[in-house]
Amino acid sequence: MSKNDRGFEGNQPRKKSKALRYSVRVLAAVLGLAAGFFLYWFYIFGGTFVAVPVVSQEDYSTIELAESGSTTGGDVSSSWSEGGHTRLYYDPSHPIIEVKQKDPDIENILVFGIDARGTGDYTCRTDAIMVLSINKRAKSIKLITLMRDTGVYLGDTEDTLGSRLNKLNSAYHYGGVGMMINTINVTFGLDIQRFVMFDFGSAAEIIDLCGGVDIEIKPEELSHANRYLDEMYQLDGNTSPHLSRGGMQTLDGHQAVAWSRIRYLDSDFVRASRQRTVARALMSKVRDMSYGQKLQLLNDSAGVFETNMRSVDIMRVAVDCFDCMDNFEEHRIPEDGLYEVQNNPWMMKIDFATQKQRLIDYIWGE
Repeated sequence: MSKNDRGFEGNQPRKKSKALRYSVRVLAAVLGLAAGFFLYWFYIFGGTFVAVPVVSQEDYSTIELAESGSTTGGDVSSSWSEGGHTRLYYDPSHPIIEVKQKDPDIENILVFGIDARGTGDYTCRTDAIMVLSINKRAKSIKLITLMRDTGVYLGDTEDTLGSRLNKLNSAYHYGGVGMMINTINVTFGLDIQRFVMFDFGSAAEIIDLCGGVDIEIKPEELSHANRYLDEMYQLDGNTSPHLSRGGMQTLDGHQAVAWSRIRYLDSDFVRASRQRTVARALMSKVRDMSYGQKLQLLNDSAGVFETNMRSVDIMRVAVDCFDCMDNFEEHRIPEDGLYEVQNNPWMMKIDFATQKQRLIDYIWGE
């Protein structure tokens, strides 16, 4: 073997060692970036996440009645006019009862707004109740309104359901987020475990962070929307102008919330449709944002709403929603023909067995 050949062989280990060190540095940099990214998300949503216990059916039976309480992830020390938000109401006697996800590709999340009048008014009733059903396999989103005046039997399990009908929107008032989710799951056969909660101010703030939403306004809706705007002026001191014309226009957060609360012009059914319209317009607005704008929105919205979804869940759900927005459906419960009206007190008495099966078929397929 020549001297040159021996020299070439002698350089091989040195080159391999350099390549190995380079690969290790690249891997370390990638892992560092990934770790930094996730730490950033955990930091950003530390003020949004609220730890609401999820217990098994067996463990629920051992829970002793406790004094009502609450937990929060947002700023409740300030008034609405100072940027504060109403805290989540959680009653320790009514944790969320674990329900196994029926289909790994279909996730149902409860999105609800509360009818609070300030940061201290947390044991209030719900003003809007919607189920966001994301089907990754079909790449579709179904937004389902559960009418707040639907008559249901409140309770956490089949064994604890009350004997008297109450409006669905009172479940939160009597037992917090746990009783509300459990009642919905038992009544309609759903598998909800996660939720997102807004008050009037936080819903308006999210819309403003997105630059408003584009809504078609009917001329006859103007005076009613402006009346709700006046009420919101008194609650949080906002300066949103009155709506002055009909037609397609960009509404700011308070204008959109006021419009979605219109009830006495037509019916609560149309009101629920307005709420879904705002939700859909907001989701479309976020979908069309650039990647940088989405990150900025997530950064700015930390602590505005309250949820039991951790950072990784929020990221996952956001990605799933963006991927499914082209196939968007709206639905309402109770469906036409499956309820009768009770006048005193006014509520919708539903055909439970039929409505439950119809909803299950709608979400998961027959």
